[in-house]
Amino acid sequence: MLKSLVSFAIMLSLLGTFFNPLNMFSEQWAMGSPVTAKEIKNNALYKKIKAYNKEHKIPAIDARIDNIWGAIPGYNGLAVDVKTSYNIMEQDGHFDVNQLVYKQIPPDVHLEDLDSAPIYRGNPQKPMVALLINVAWGNEYIPEILKVLKNSGVKATFFFDGSWVKKNPDFAKTIKQAGHEIGNHAFSHPDLNQRSKSETIRELKKTNNIIKRTLGIKPEWFAPPSGSYNKTTVEIADQLGMETILWTVDTVDWRKPIASEMVRRVVSKVKNGTMILMHPTKPVAKGLKTMLSGIKKKGYQVGSVSELMDEERIDVPSVPGIIKHGL
Repeated sequence: MLKSLVSFAIMLSLLGTFFNPLNMFSEQWAMGSPVTAKEIKNNALYKKIKAYNKEHKIPAIDARIDNIWGAIPGYNGLAVDVKTSYNIMEQDGHFDVNQLVYKQIPPDVHLEDLDSAPIYRGNPQKPMVALLINVAWGNEYIPEILKVLKNSGVKATFFFDGSWVKKNPDFAKTIKQAGHEIGNHAFSHPDLNQRSKSETIRELKKTNNIIKRTLGIKPEWFAPPSGSYNKTTVEIADQLGMETILWTVDTVDWRKPIASEMVRRVVSKVKNGTMILMHPTKPVAKGLKTMLSGIKKKGYQVGSVSELMDEERIDVPSVPGIIKHGL
């Protein structure tokens, strides 16, 4: 009789372990459900993290076409990774904003989803500025400009005139080897607004081909010479796999302004998403260092067109020792 009672007790104990609600919750958490035994004990902590996320969550911004600015890229949103943050804090049971882990939220509409349209700026919520350097002349100032960019830790986008690349392959290779982005600037610096469809196709294809032969890359971005284009120009660039890039702020360096005045004017106009047009000219060579310093002092990062068009946020908080979550 005693032996039977002991066996029955053991069986009840095993059944109790199997059907223990806390164990079930733990299994649910392991499967991705937002419930654990520890969460039950620290429910207030979990709720506080969720409430913080609700209050501070930043929604993603879809890419769109603006009547003035043309195509504008999207920008990732930002939210607290509630589950991971809770796992970090639940041992102490205390809410600590410095231990929150964040995840980026991609937009629903991306730049590639839009109809072909020129791009004049990056997303107005992204605290970054891009440098557009159109190259068809001015070789003597390229070394100094590259030196300033290197010392400043900045990568720019150089738009190459195809005929220039043909005449100056070594300069083109030097710029590419320095890590800068290369774009298409047509072949003979034409006024594409006045060119036929076939002529435009020839100008862009010819430049892509010579850049491919010389540098082994195919440009993703196209900058029409003198900013002259029409709807057909943009459509042809799109068909060739390139977005058409214009600018937000012009240095007007070809007018040979005093470098300090050029810098002051440009820096005063810089905002989120600004794209700055320049050429390898003397004013740029003399003023670029000061210009970059002024832009950075205003709190902006400086980079290439691709970096500016990227939806990735550049202001994601990080937790020491924790890898911040991506998309």
